[in-house]
Amino acid sequence: MVNFTRYTIETAPDASKKTLEAAKKKMGFVPNLMATMAESPVMVESYLTLMELFDKSRLSETEREIILMTNSRLNGCTYCMAAHTAVSKMAGVDKEVVKALRNGTPIGDPKLEALRTFCILINEKRGWATEEEVDRFLAAGYTKETVLEVIVGTSLKVLSNYSTHNLNVSLDDAFLPMAWSKDMDSAS
Repeated sequence: MVNFTRYTIETAPDASKKTLEAAKKKMGFVPNLMATMAESPVMVESYLTLMELFDKSRLSETEREIILMTNSRLNGCTYCMAAHTAVSKMAGVDKEVVKALRNGTPIGDPKLEALRTFCILINEKRGWATEEEVDRFLAAGYTKETVLEVIVGTSLKVLSNYSTHNLNVSLDDAFLPMAWSKDMDSAS
């Protein structure tokens, strides 16, 4: 596997420094994923920008994490599953929701489960939802806006999950206690 450099703010390409500084300000540290994405200023800025835009959606923190963790699990991204477990815990997402997302099992709340199910459908069908599938999602209490925001969240995870798969990114110390793999059967 090709080794990619994990940059610091000081060693990053000049065009990536501002983005890494913004990431540190937002998160308190520069996550290894972003430090490695800094190889491409376009990639690291795209990722941070899309993350900030997704945070502006009308979705709750729980709903956003359902979208992000469902996609990360389906894409087999161990890094993002650990990172989003940590984010979810810090944001107060119900631990049973986090456990279900890590395990790939149904969520007890029917509306949240409809969101998880729609995310699976969008991921697995590469966005080709049928009219009936969209109608079922809308009938669960979501909106046309939410349909599009699921696509935004899925796109965000394509950027991070696919990067993680190719960059050989190690877990940050902050995420180690939330390590995840496909064969795990409970949340940390």
